[in-house]
Amino acid sequence: MSLHHEFPLMKSWRLIVAALASVCVAAISAEPATAQTSLRGETPLIAEYCQVRYIRKVDIPAEVEGKLVDLPIEEGMNVAKDDLLALVDDTSARLALEFKKAEEKEAQLNAANEVNLKDARNNEELARAEAESFRELYEKGATPYYEMKKKVLEAIRALLRIDLAEMQKKIAEAQYIAKRSEREIAEFELDRRRITALFDGYIEMRIAQLGEWVQPGSPIATLVQLDRVRVGGDIDALASNGVVRAGVPVLVRVFNTADPDQNFEVKAPLGFVSSEVDGQKRYRIWVDVDNQKDSNGNWMIKPGMEAEIIFQ
Repeated sequence: MSLHHEFPLMKSWRLIVAALASVCVAAISAEPATAQTSLRGETPLIAEYCQVRYIRKVDIPAEVEGKLVDLPIEEGMNVAKDDLLALVDDTSARLALEFKKAEEKEAQLNAANEVNLKDARNNEELARAEAESFRELYEKGATPYYEMKKKVLEAIRALLRIDLAEMQKKIAEAQYIAKRSEREIAEFELDRRRITALFDGYIEMRIAQLGEWVQPGSPIATLVQLDRVRVGGDIDALASNGVVRAGVPVLVRVFNTADPDQNFEVKAPLGFVSSEVDGQKRYRIWVDVDNQKDSNGNWMIKPGMEAEIIFQ
């Protein structure tokens, strides 16, 4: 083959070799980046066995003995804080309160009464003037000593009566405070017969019946909080080292098995991380989330639903 035909062929091979070398260099240089991307794209840390629970679920008790005369609740009702749930017969408590109010009023009038104190001051002023007059008469020899001495002692006794009147006024004021406290106790006893909701909630179960005789501690109804619920689960202690701590942001996903379109997601700070690792090397954690209602007015998150807590 002549040199004239060899040069173009060699030139072509050189171009092919150069192209292959460029591809290899690019592939080699791309390897670390691929590895780094793989590390950054690790599977997110997800808590196991997560489930929705109540934050507050309380059996509301009766506080006093008596007959239930009002029970305006039914299962499934939403109630607000301080709404009346039941009423124990309060006839005797109301009468006792009226009696204590009357006693308090009497004590208040006695405490404000200054008639005795003013009378004692006036008598002391008169007795003192008489004692001075009899002393002058005695010095002039116009009256015997015992008459003068009698008037002096009467002036001293009048002064003591002022002290007595002041003391009686202080006693009346203290009695008024005591009667006022007794009236407040009577109001408290009347209030104890009104069984009210401790928080905004939902009547999960009505236990008592209208007309039933209840004892202190007898459960009236089960009240649960649904506007805010708790999602709790377990997290691998080894995989979560340094990542899981109270306050870190997490994504909470609640699954509605009956209607997957109603699955619920919300971001919230982690509320609690247990200090104890169980036998399976896991921490217990939970996060509180605000519940929401759907278009029909039903709560979207219900206790017992399965969930996930994802650390982002």
